[in-house]
Amino acid sequence: MSPRSIPFPWLFPSLQVACAVAANAIVARDTPSPKPIVIPASQNFEGNDGPWSSFTLQIGSPAQNVNVFISTAGAQTLPVAPQGCISSDPSNCAQLRGGLFDANQSTTWVSNILSPNKTDTFALGLETNLGYSANGKFGFDTVALGWQGSGGPSLEEQIVGGIATKDFYLGLFGLNPRPSNFSTFSDRVPSYMSNLKNQSLIPSLSWAYTAGNQYRLNKMLGSLTLGGYDASRFTPNNVTFAFNQQDIRDLTVNINAIAMLSEDGNRLNDLLPSPISAFVDSTIPYIYLPVEACRNFESAFGFIWNDTVQAYLVNDTLHDTLQSENASVRFTLGNSTSQASGLVDITLPYAAFDLIAESPLVANSTRYFPLVRATNESQYTLGRTFLQEAYLIADYERRNFSISQCSWVENAQQDIVAISAPSDNGTTSSGSKRLSSGAIAGIALGIFATLIISSVAAYFAIIRPRRNRRIKEDLDKSDNTSTTAELDVKERPLELDSNRRLGPEIDGKPLHGPELDSKPYLGEELDGKPHQGQELDGKTYLGAEIEGSNAWPQELGAKASIATELPA
Repeated sequence: MSPRSIPFPWLFPSLQVACAVAANAIVARDTPSPKPIVIPASQNFEGNDGPWSSFTLQIGSPAQNVNVFISTAGAQTLPVAPQGCISSDPSNCAQLRGGLFDANQSTTWVSNILSPNKTDTFALGLETNLGYSANGKFGFDTVALGWQGSGGPSLEEQIVGGIATKDFYLGLFGLNPRPSNFSTFSDRVPSYMSNLKNQSLIPSLSWAYTAGNQYRLNKMLGSLTLGGYDASRFTPNNVTFAFNQQDIRDLTVNINAIAMLSEDGNRLNDLLPSPISAFVDSTIPYIYLPVEACRNFESAFGFIWNDTVQAYLVNDTLHDTLQSENASVRFTLGNSTSQASGLVDITLPYAAFDLIAESPLVANSTRYFPLVRATNESQYTLGRTFLQEAYLIADYERRNFSISQCSWVENAQQDIVAISAPSDNGTTSSGSKRLSSGAIAGIALGIFATLIISSVAAYFAIIRPRRNRRIKEDLDKSDNTSTTAELDVKERPLELDSNRRLGPEIDGKPLHGPELDSKPYLGEELDGKPHQGQELDGKTYLGAEIEGSNAWPQELGAKASIATELPA
């Protein structure tokens, strides 16, 4: 079929667009989204204030293995540098601190001299509200998550800051996707999490973490999932927390109540005088509460604040008593101080508070209770101790998070669930599904059908009336010409020849007028050039324009691309 025999040629570009939309949508649907990445724990419990389940990183080229703790507040990779172990430290200092990263031994290390004074040493900016102050020597290097052969992601040119401070005895791996600024606020360096998302290695800017512990099921290792969560590790609830408007305290919850429970679950004491807001932060092990709450803990558990070491130390006698009583502490969390907003309870057994302090925190190894007196409300914090029994899921694209009670099922199989980005049509954190191929095709066909209906309406309302007017005008011109010719030759006798049509001649050529029982066709144009009309299903279509072009007719400013794509 030739282009001129098609009644609506202008529909073909629309058809192509509709088909392309459907095809692209189906291809996008069928393109698999990245899967969540599970980072295995190191199998070790380490640190001088726990011990705690650590995670392994490989940094530099060749790779140097270091064990670190997870920082839900931090945004950078902070291994311990060689300067973190000095001559007065134990001979196994490097091992005690999870291993050292020596930037001078890495062939891919690039020192960070982005600041105006060309220095590579910057303040960490972590836990400054708690009185911590430390620096790091920053640069860029390759960072892989997990031990060699574990299959974790490896990214080049990532922010790495070597630390020497003993405030953070092991290094840290930051989960917050917040960018770092080393020179100006307009010169932002993306975080490791953001780079994973930007390189399509995880489905969304989200993660899930629990610290693990030594007292459950013969030691439970920590759990870290990037871009999703492990549904086997917690008991779900319906409470979702919105991020705090202050970015550096995004994971803030309201603590509505804290209660001491007996071994059989009976409520013994209320420990929190009034509701407070607290920041959830795995960077440190401690729980910071108002002084009044801490004094209620002192009365309930029998320990005494030690001003020298700024901690609640627990001697062997008190430890034996607390173990035999086996009391627990229940934290009731909510979105606000209102009971109607939805609440979730996180209960910690005494074993979660039974920790060991080592040098340099104390001269000799001793038990301590990880509760700290806060000096102001900016210090209220639920640290790593709390996350031994709580499972934390953070979604930075939706700006919300959840906290659930950990589930302790022996030999439970991992159940990894992806958290999709809000722009993705796939399964989201709320459980919605992708559109099916049929639905996508139906949408595309609906668009095309709308285009057809609109085009047909435009044809009958605008194009066809104008075409008919043009035909009438051309026929009128033909009649006028025929009449004039007849007047010139009216004296010529007419022959009664049934095989010959009546009509005058001009220059010996017969002038054909329209027949009464036929469909109209244009004869010769005014310039004398023949142009053939066309008929399709009893409809008449004009040939070329008056200029004599043989291109496809252009109606009312129709686009010339049609003629280019479909030549006559």
